[in-house]
Amino acid sequence: MRAGMLTRRAFAALTAAAAALPAPARSRPSSPFRRTPLIIAHRGASGERPEHTLMAYRLAIAEGCDVIEPDLVPTRDGHLVVRHEPEIGGTTDIASRPEFAGRRSRKLIDGESLEGWFSEDFTLAELKSLRARERLPQLRPGNAKYDGLEPIPTFQEVVDLAKAESRRTGRTIGTYPEMKHPTYFASIGLPLEGRLHAALKANGLDSAAAPVFVQCFEVGALKTFRRLSRAPLIQLMDAEAGPADLAQLSYREMSSPAGLRQVATYADGIGPDWKMVLPIAEDGTLAPAAPLVADAHAAGLMVHPWTVRAENAFLPPALRRGDQPAAHGDVETLYHALYAAGVDGLFSDFPGLAVAARG
Repeated sequence: MRAGMLTRRAFAALTAAAAALPAPARSRPSSPFRRTPLIIAHRGASGERPEHTLMAYRLAIAEGCDVIEPDLVPTRDGHLVVRHEPEIGGTTDIASRPEFAGRRSRKLIDGESLEGWFSEDFTLAELKSLRARERLPQLRPGNAKYDGLEPIPTFQEVVDLAKAESRRTGRTIGTYPEMKHPTYFASIGLPLEGRLHAALKANGLDSAAAPVFVQCFEVGALKTFRRLSRAPLIQLMDAEAGPADLAQLSYREMSSPAGLRQVATYADGIGPDWKMVLPIAEDGTLAPAAPLVADAHAAGLMVHPWTVRAENAFLPPALRRGDQPAAHGDVETLYHALYAAGVDGLFSDFPGLAVAARG
């Protein structure tokens, strides 16, 4: 068993004890944001620009989002950079760079064997020499015309952008960093928690009232971060599987009323797959809202589901328009249904559409 890993039996014992307790008392300061539900720009306006680029974040802010979301991975020399995964072959031009051909490798990350180029094998200077490109060019060909225009940003550059745009627009722009694969990175000597805490502290974001949310799919990293910081924490949940650092535990178990009470002992909210809030019925329509939002609120937790995308490929059958996967469907109905379910915010690749639906 890896260090920090809990067994399913141990988590069950904790949730059984939590079920007998009242929801945690919270003295939450007033939100720094003007509007709710919050519109969280997932990797920026990633439906319209290559994800995790400053141009994607700028466009999301121009479209009215409240928060911009960077995924964080470390470099070999310990800097936090913004990529969806440590494997960067699909989001940069590294495959065309002969000087880095010899660093292609295969790694086992959270039980999955991956081949490519990995952020932790490069210095910040080396990664800065690369250029970002669209990850889904077949679905988003319009984004591909922006390939090669921008480098990989650092987390500090994203924070600086949020601060500058907050001053320029007169409204608070938050950041929502995700710690990616923290158990894996700790195992190779590049733990994320301390690095992220130091960055928040240096930028005046290390408090419960700061315009920031720290998210992770793993439990141990969030518990470690809670000991370091009072910044709001979000436990991410997938509709399938479970945390990489919890043996044989499912997110479905964690999203039960008892499981949510346990989550509330270390986190301030949950980020579930939106289908955990709005199940898809057998006929392809949206079913009535599940009790997850009400159960989470009863436990004192915020709910920020992910990720609403406009393309047919990502929508329930009843909301698709035409038969082209890249065409946009009736995403407005999905936005309205999530808002009606009482969510406190949502992640979207198309923040402008989410803002318009919020009204």
